[in-house]
This record gives sequence, C-alpha cells and structure tokens, in this order.
Amino acid sequence: MGAAYHRCGTCALTVLDPAHWPDPAAERARYEQHRNRPDDPGYRRFLAKLADPLDDRVPRGSSGLDFGCGPGPTLSAIMEERGHRVRDYDPFFVPDEDVFARTYDFVTCSEVIEHVHDPPRVLATLKSLLRPGGVLGIMTGMVDDGADFANWHYVRDPTHVCFYQPDTMTWIAERFGWRMERPSWTVTIMHA
Repeated sequence: MGAAYHRCGTCALTVLDPAHWPDPAAERARYEQHRNRPDDPGYRRFLAKLADPLDDRVPRGSSGLDFGCGPGPTLSAIMEERGHRVRDYDPFFVPDEDVFARTYDFVTCSEVIEHVHDPPRVLATLKSLLRPGGVLGIMTGMVDDGADFANWHYVRDPTHVCFYQPDTMTWIAERFGWRMERPSWTVTIMHA
C-alpha cells in the first residue's frame, strides 16, 4: 500500500497520512540505527549548517536547549565548545522533563521538526521556552516543488511525517509573531 500525503492549503505543510506513521517502538528502533556521534567530523560539519548562523546571533555564554538531540547529542557539544551552556532533551534518549521548567536564550531543533506529529503544539512549546529576544534555530529538509517529491530521499525515512517549505516557515513566523531569517535552504532562524 502506498503512502498518502496531504498538503495544507493554509500553511503549505505536507503531511504523511497518519495511518502510515510509525508506532513509538518502530520510531525509536529507526533512531537507534542512526550513527550520529559527537566525534564524527562529517556529522559535526553537517550540524555546523545550523550551529554557525546560530552562534553568530547569540552572545557568548547564552543558555540553550537542544530539543530532539537524539541518541548522540552533538549540537549541544558544538555550542558548548563555543562558550554556551546547553541542555539536551529527546523524548526517547534524554527524556529530562525538567528542561520544560526553564527558559532559554536559544533553542535548537535540528533534523527534528519533520518527525513531529503535532507541529503547532510543539512549536508553541518551543516558543514558551524562549526568553524575550530568544532565537529558535530549525534545520530540516525543505520541499522543492520543482523536484520529484516521491523520489526525494527525505520521504524514504518512515519517521519523517511532516515536510516543510519556505512558505510554511513564513506562515509559522507570522503565526507565532517571530522575525524569520533563512541563512540557507535547510536552516531557518526565528527571533522571538
């Protein structure tokens, strides 16, 4: 049976039909296959696509949260090496609910938002975690309407259930009252 996708006429988000979403056990098993290690130079270069522009926008010593850090927290390590204090959260691997009792100068969401089953709720949570003037850094693959969606590598990951495009990010920024920057195709910076 082929998967069905739906595109929102308001925000242009493309969503995999929920009947095809993996259950939590299958989702975790997929994440455990990732080989994203903090000592992997290639993975660090990949995360620098978000770390570099984010680091340029927050002062040294800022406090942050890496939301959805996965089994090998690396973005937080990169930002700590640059003089920031960062906590990690992941519902499967670092389920530290205490992170939600604080606010932060920045929150990162790297290769996470495409896995989220309820983007409005999660984005509202991320907004509540930002101090006034805080920065949300999002990195995710972007839908290119000129490309072949069905053969895009991003849709082959069964845990990817939401697919964003620049218009979606613009809509999100407007809805949450954020000022948006897009330093690259896959990176969006939201200013609270």
